[in-house]
Formats: sequence, structure tokens, C-alpha cells
Amino acid sequence: MQIREQLEQLIDAAVAAACEDGSLELEQAPEAALERPRDESNGDWASTVAMRSAKQAKKNPREIAQTIVDHLPENDLVASVDIAGPGFINIRLANAVLQGVVATARAEKGDFGRGTIPEGERKINLEYISANPTGPLHVGHGRWAALGDATARVMRHAGYDVFEEFYINDAGTQMDNFGESVAVRYQQLLGRDVEMPEACYAGSYVKDIAQAIIDEDGDAWLDADPKERMENFRERAYAYELAEQHRVTERFGTTFECWFSERSLYVPDETGKSAVDRSLEAMDEKGYIYVKDGATWFKSSAFDDEKDRVLIKANGEMTYFMSDVAYHYNKMERGFDHLINIWGADHHGYIARCEAMLAAWGWPGALEIMLGQLVNLFRDGEAVRMSKRTGEMITFEELIDEVGVDATRYLMLAKSSDQPIDFDIEVAKKKDASNPVYYVQYAHARICSILRKAADSADAAAAEAGDMSMDELAAKVIPANVDLSPLTHESELALMRKMDDFGPLVAQAARDRAAFRLTHYAQDLASLFHSFYTNCHVIGEEESVKNARLALVDATRIVLAKTLDLLGVTAPAKM
Repeated sequence: MQIREQLEQLIDAAVAAACEDGSLELEQAPEAALERPRDESNGDWASTVAMRSAKQAKKNPREIAQTIVDHLPENDLVASVDIAGPGFINIRLANAVLQGVVATARAEKGDFGRGTIPEGERKINLEYISANPTGPLHVGHGRWAALGDATARVMRHAGYDVFEEFYINDAGTQMDNFGESVAVRYQQLLGRDVEMPEACYAGSYVKDIAQAIIDEDGDAWLDADPKERMENFRERAYAYELAEQHRVTERFGTTFECWFSERSLYVPDETGKSAVDRSLEAMDEKGYIYVKDGATWFKSSAFDDEKDRVLIKANGEMTYFMSDVAYHYNKMERGFDHLINIWGADHHGYIARCEAMLAAWGWPGALEIMLGQLVNLFRDGEAVRMSKRTGEMITFEELIDEVGVDATRYLMLAKSSDQPIDFDIEVAKKKDASNPVYYVQYAHARICSILRKAADSADAAAAEAGDMSMDELAAKVIPANVDLSPLTHESELALMRKMDDFGPLVAQAARDRAAFRLTHYAQDLASLFHSFYTNCHVIGEEESVKNARLALVDATRIVLAKTLDLLGVTAPAKM
């Protein structure tokens, strides 16, 4: 149980005891609801329960606060309690309690801050990156990759059951246009004078695919039936670009448990019915399908959508929304209880109709949409729109090539998804404190350096070479029964308070789908460590102080590394 939860139980018990003996008259006592004081000199935690009880108890909040304090059960958590201002109950923890955070972090290691299943046991489908396999992933896809992967990591650490999914937009006319684009480039490369249609794809990567086909088949397709050629090239180009998307996302450290093909929604199963058929039948059974002017409509206005939506046009052509309907029904058929989709902000207008379809099937509230704003690329403050290499849009992989995976991930996650990201390429490449990911990673590397300095030369060399993990090295240089009582300096206490915040922060970030908060936490923890490093010597202090401080820096290493891991960022042992 977290320290905060234990304190809240103490205050709740004090309120209950005061009500029981008549010192307080409350029909329903407010929760303790602890929060960190803005001024750390006021203590470790503060409760406003007295002020929130005043109206009901018909007493002065300070008087209520004193009554609550007088009824606090005996405990080993609290060193002192003060009543401040209009009725704040300020609590200062016993040093031993904060020192216990160090012991817990070192014992639990990567499981530190792990939560239990919240909100009831549910299987969650997290879909992020919905891309056409008609070209390279762009920088916006990179933000969804970072956001989706970090959201999944944070939610899993908080106790959620999360399944990650990539949606391949491989149906529709854009696929035929892609095949035709390759056919045009193929003919041009073989000397034929043909123009690229306006609806086709003119990127240089199309020429690369066409050249690959020439390398394999020569001019065998030059005089082939145009439709047959387009279909053949379409499938080969599709396979090539999908493989590229697999490769780039894996390089980024993002893996999906399912790459779901839009095409598959229209393929009949062994019963002769497709996902489209099943979703329509299920909606029709609920009474929300009707035919008007030869088209098939969904009565989405019955669920607060601004108007009804066409699913199948009068000419029999399926709308894009029909794919959405079938896809989401398929997800529920696969046993998911809750669906989270990460979309670009330009898809805001689709939310109401998609929520309506889940409600029509009898699953209101089962769909949750996270909207993400765009990424604006800069170089030394100047907007960057085109690749120097190709003269075209900068691809996701080109950004990774220039600044690296860690910096790309961290800076893509530095703000809430509903805020645009201004990504300065030159800042991301800097090796100083102005680059937040470097600042945090350097703190981790500095800790590892301290542990190596505390070791004998053989163990230090093994750790330096990567032949010994930092956990193994720490176990060698820090006594198993290390006495933590010397950790009383304010810089030490500040580090321990911040580490104590980790578990609750992960729980809140998971609940609010707000992985970006961990970037702020990482920077705060790194800053507190750098302050500690300035104020408190480790190597060279008397043995008891040295060992206690080594344990503190080791616990900081563990928590900092876990924070970075939840963001998908590495924690280097040296820089």
C-alpha cells in the first residue's frame, strides 16, 4: 500500500473516531484527499478535509482540524502534524518512512510502482497508427507510435490488460491508385512516355519500387494488360510498403500484437458471412438500419449524432464509415471490453458517429477516443517542411535517422496529446541540459558512474564492459542490510519524496491516458538527483553515510530507469 493511502486511512479513521464520540457531527465524512503542499516547508502531505467538513459540521475549519488531529490513531508514519491557514492539516512523515521507499524500490526493482487491476477486470484494445500502405510513415505517425506505445506501457504497469493493434487501410481506391503509380513509373523507367495521373502517388519511393520490379522481371510487364499489370504491381507495392512499416515501427521499439487488415472485413468466413455482414445484421436486429433512396443508412441521430449516416450507397459502394462499423464490431466480437483509438485531431468529427454505433449494439461507453495534435518540425527555430535528401515530406524514419529513437520518443511525449508538438531537430541532437532527454539520461549515467567508482577495479571494469548488470554491481557494493537512517539531509529527503510519488503518478497517468506526465516526472527526479549530487558527497564519506547514500542513488537509478522504460526510452549506463 502506498504511503499516501496509509495516511488517508489514518485521517479517515480519525474522522470516524471523532464522529463516534460526538466531537464531530457529520452525516457523511469527506475523504481525506491528501495533496502535496506547494511549499515543502509545510510538510510532506496536506489534507483539506477540515475545510470541506465545515459547512456540514457547522464549525470553524481550524477547530475541526484540531479535533481530527486529536483523534489520529497511534502510528509510525507521522513525525509531526501542524494546522495552518484556514484549516490545512499539514503532515510531516517520519524519516524512517521515507527511507523505507529506498528499501522498497531496491527490493522491487522493475516492479516498483506496479498497480493492481483498476476499474474492474477488462480487456482493452488500444489501436494506434492507422495508415495507408501506400507510402512511408510520416512524422505524425511517429507521434502516434510514441504515444500509443507509452500509453500501453504505462497502463500495463498500472495493472490494465492492454492489447496493441495497428489498422492497415488497405481497401479502397487508393490501393488501385498506388498500383497504377508504380505502373507509370515502371513504364517511364523503361523509356515509355506516359504521364502520372493527378490522383496517383508521385513520391520517389514509387520509382524505387518500380525499379525493383524491373530488376526482378525486366520489361515483361511493359505490354501487359493494364488492369492485370496494375493489380500485380499493387500487391507487390503493398507488400513492400507494409514490410517497411513493420521494419520502421520495430526499429522504433514499437510492436503490435495485431496488424489488422481493412480488406479482411469484406472476406466471407466459413459461414459465408463477412465482418461487414455480421455488423450490419447486429445493428439491424436492434432496429437502427433503414433504406432510403436505395442507400442503406444507420440511424445514428438516435444517439446524439447530428445526422444519420450512409453505410452503403445506392450504387452498392461501401462508405468509409461502413469499414469503421465492421471493424469496431469485429473488435467486440474478439472479446474486448473497452476500445481506445488514437486519432489525429482532424478526425474529431467522426467521434459521435463511432460512439453511436457502439451504443446501438448495446455497448454505450465502450469506445474511447484520444485525439492527437500535429507535429511541427523546426531546425534552429525555422520551420522545416521538406526533406533535403528527396525534396519531399520528411518521413518518420528520416527523423529517427537524424536525432535517434530516444530523443524522438521523449520529445514526442513531452506534451499532452491534445497539444501540438514543436519539435526542434537541432535541440533534439544537443548533448547538454537544454535537451531534456539528454538531461534525464545523463542523471542515470552519472548514478551508474558513482556505483562503478564504489566498486573494486575488477567489478567496475566488468560493469563498464557490460559484463555485469548495474543491479549485480549494486548488490556487490551496497551491504544487504544497509542502514538507511543516515539519510536525513533535505536533498536526500526530497529525492525520497519524489520516488514515493512514482506509483500514484503511474496510476493517474494510466487512468487519464497521460503518459506525458512521466516526462515531467523524469526531469524532476533527475533535477533532484543533480541537486543531491551537488550537496551530498557519496564516495569518501564515512562508511555508514557512504553506504546509505549508495543505496539512495541506486534506488534513484531504479526509479529513473523504470520511468524511462515506460516511455520507451533507454537508460544508458554511460554517456
